[in-house]
Amino acid sequence: QHALNTGIRRYHVAPVLCQRAKVAMSHFEPNEHVNYEKLEKNINIVRKRLDRPLTLSEKIVYGHLDDPAKQEIERGKTYLRLRPDRVAMQDATAQMAMLQFISSGLPKVAVPSTIHCDHLIEAQSGGEKDLQRAKDINQEVYNFLATAGAKYGVGFWKPGSGIIHQIILENYSYPGVMLIGTDSHTPNGGGLGGICIGVGGADAVDVMAGIPWELKCPKVIGVKLTGKLSGWSSPKDVILKVAGILTVKGGTGAIIEYHGPGVDSISCTGMATICNMGAEIGATTSVFPYNARMKKYLGKTGRADIAALADEFQQHLVPDSGCQYDQVIEINLSELKPHINGPFTPDLAHPVSDIGAVAEKEGWPVDIRVGLIGSCTNSSYEDMGRSAAVAKQALAHGLKCKSKFTITPGSEQIRATIERDGYAQILRDVGGLVLANACGPCIGQWDRKDIKKGEKNTIVTSYNRNFTGRNDANPETHAFVTSPEIVTALSIAGTLKFNPETDYLTGADGKKFKLEAPDADELPKLDFDPGQDTYQYPPKDGSGQHVDVSPTSQRLQLLEPFDKWDGKDLEDMLILIKVKGKCTTDHISAAGPWLKFRGHLDNISNNLLIGAINVENGKANSVRNALTQEFGPVPDTARYYKKMGVKWAVIGDENYGEGSSREHAALEPRHLGGRVIITKSFARIHETNLKKQGLLPLTFADPADYNKIHPVDKLSIVGLADFAPGKPLKCIIKHPNGSQETIMLNHTFNESQIEWFQAGSALNRMKELQQKAS
Repeated sequence: QHALNTGIRRYHVAPVLCQRAKVAMSHFEPNEHVNYEKLEKNINIVRKRLDRPLTLSEKIVYGHLDDPAKQEIERGKTYLRLRPDRVAMQDATAQMAMLQFISSGLPKVAVPSTIHCDHLIEAQSGGEKDLQRAKDINQEVYNFLATAGAKYGVGFWKPGSGIIHQIILENYSYPGVMLIGTDSHTPNGGGLGGICIGVGGADAVDVMAGIPWELKCPKVIGVKLTGKLSGWSSPKDVILKVAGILTVKGGTGAIIEYHGPGVDSISCTGMATICNMGAEIGATTSVFPYNARMKKYLGKTGRADIAALADEFQQHLVPDSGCQYDQVIEINLSELKPHINGPFTPDLAHPVSDIGAVAEKEGWPVDIRVGLIGSCTNSSYEDMGRSAAVAKQALAHGLKCKSKFTITPGSEQIRATIERDGYAQILRDVGGLVLANACGPCIGQWDRKDIKKGEKNTIVTSYNRNFTGRNDANPETHAFVTSPEIVTALSIAGTLKFNPETDYLTGADGKKFKLEAPDADELPKLDFDPGQDTYQYPPKDGSGQHVDVSPTSQRLQLLEPFDKWDGKDLEDMLILIKVKGKCTTDHISAAGPWLKFRGHLDNISNNLLIGAINVENGKANSVRNALTQEFGPVPDTARYYKKMGVKWAVIGDENYGEGSSREHAALEPRHLGGRVIITKSFARIHETNLKKQGLLPLTFADPADYNKIHPVDKLSIVGLADFAPGKPLKCIIKHPNGSQETIMLNHTFNESQIEWFQAGSALNRMKELQQKAS
């Protein structure tokens, strides 16, 4: 700066400043740069307009506005048009996203994008064997994703590279980035100070196509952290506590922003754990302010240049003093006790000290059949180190796990490093089986052999979700989520009745001993071992690359455009199912064995709503066919209605579509003839996915009207010719006895989203605009 002011050696200093301004976003894209200057410019424009202090969430979100000078901004009301920095897709959702991108006719993605192969590897006998088996079984899909990536300029992380969110944290997330990913746990990147949001594939296609991405302006919930974590308490306990406070829908439409002096006591990967599981409370995303722990992590993962640049722009990577939150929660970390949440829902929070007594009272099995650590939520070097510290104490007293025990490394880098540093061997010695670097049992990719389906049992995991049947397709499995060190301790004891803070174990010598609270390095003393090279760079020119989709394939299917709205009201629709209670995207489009059909819309549609409970008979996958009066599977009934040219609707309860970002839960009902989904409330991602595919997600103006509709009724949605933002729609209910009732339905469509409905889908509308432009 002095040289610039005095004019001395200016020709040397200017190139240095220029070089510092051009820091690569990642090692893999040297020509794509971190653009803090644009972020700063946009923030200043918005700050001047709003004339108030900004939260960190607002700075990053508004800093990515397409038109910061004119964009209407009102939290919880207006829709923002944004320009995210990059896109990430996991292999199960990337198939449909890339099929939609191919349908768009565009030659190349407009922003840096990556595909990550992590969802299609089934846990069976151990890492290497399971990985090779997955490569053999999924060769057609992996080849499609690799060649599509090469043709359209998308980086490809091969199977075995690790879980998408760990790869993003290690390579792509950074303070101030806006990243969208086709997985609901994309917010994991908020642990490194980015706004990382889970979306459906159609949203990803918008961004890859260079179209401004729409998001309802989020509210901001502040979580003030004071005190300091210690003992058995961990970052996982922070989000388990928050989930118990806010419930599975308490964060809907909001960004959770952590702040306060307690933040600095949490490691960067610990912050990522907290942000990751924010998806379980319905939050748009979660984020932490840039601090020294992030700087340390960036340096250890080879990105010290980004940290140096972030230091220069730090004022834009932390909240303004005096900023206002829509809601504030305060947690004293010094008083926070270890928690365990479940079963069947991630917001049923219990202190570990209480869970044994609660389980006995509720009739939940207290004996633990399997303990599972790892997953995208808790598979960092620190997590593995703390678990190994617990295991080492047991081994010193001659003990091994009483429960079966599995370990899932988050990435090839984590796997190689914990092997080098001895953690993996300690976990094996205590009885653990190291699985592949993949999602595995967390998403139902688990060939479980120790129980029969329908057998009541308990498992404890360090995962993020524990919906009915999610991990092993057994509705009687009681799954509890907690920290990896607590999972390890409980697996050694073999029971939920064990509290490691107070209870004693008996060693092989008959002497009692107490586990000490684990301690481990947050990062390795040596550099990370990168392990095997698993990344495929896209070629500079992929136009000659051939992408093969066989017309006879059972795994992949090119997409046909959905039919346009015919300009008429939707009259006399049948009700496919009236859903009772919780209906997640797992209920709507199950994972597990169905993952192999994620690239074939017609085949995967055979799982439509098979997990949802029918209010008429209390059963899953059993609905009345209104035309034949016979009961049968939901997908078969939907196909029959489609064959007969009959439109149908679904009636849902609260927070319909919570959980995964899988857009198959929206594509399937559209493919099989559905037109309307009416609920008490929606989860954010699913509501958007339904709109993208040309469906009408509507909510009862009066939630009590849910009780007025019966499965045997017919429904008509009238007034669609005047469909407009903020204007309720009228629904006429026709009962079998000839009587009628009229109720009002609300919606959140804006003008462009109404155009999606009218065109038949967002993709159809994109093509219309392209044709108009040409």
